[in-house]
Amino acid sequence: MQQDVFGPGSNLQRRFIADYGQLVQQIRACRELGMKIVLTSGTFDILHVGHERYLEKGKELADGGILVVGVDSDAKVKQRKGPDRPIVSESERVEVVCHQRHVDLVTIKPVDAPHWDLIGRVQPDILLVTEEEYDTPESLERLRAFCAEFGGVVHVLPPQATTSTTARIRLLVLGMKQKVKERLQEVIQWIDEL
Repeated sequence: MQQDVFGPGSNLQRRFIADYGQLVQQIRACRELGMKIVLTSGTFDILHVGHERYLEKGKELADGGILVVGVDSDAKVKQRKGPDRPIVSESERVEVVCHQRHVDLVTIKPVDAPHWDLIGRVQPDILLVTEEEYDTPESLERLRAFCAEFGGVVHVLPPQATTSTTARIRLLVLGMKQKVKERLQEVIQWIDEL
């Protein structure tokens, strides 16, 4: 069974665990084998090199253990980033994350879950977060205290790339806007010549 889940290939049917009860059972089994558990989460909308590096750092922190990734549901992303996001559907984002060689188990973070629900259920040895996610000392201290209750620690990573999905979307939109503007000017000029 371990070969099926952690072996080569995306093994989507085994690595993606929607049910938190099943996820916790899988994590307990890994703990019994002496494996360290690292948990992280995110949107992972239009995967880029920053995501890749971030997941690689998470697996390094696991030190032979497992990296569990919570992917934000479509509804959760819309709530946080607006009605036009995500660009990539949750099912595709889950599959893409399962294809990452550093990732061992993947689940969905629903919009209606209580705050820090996945963290409390997984109780990771290390919770990996980004500087942007917990940008105030107070919010980070609350998270550290929460994780300390079950013996976990919080590891904060700076951005792993100068780009972001939001920045890429913005550049795309600006480029399209410029092309539309140029095309409209051509049409107006053509009409004037008639």
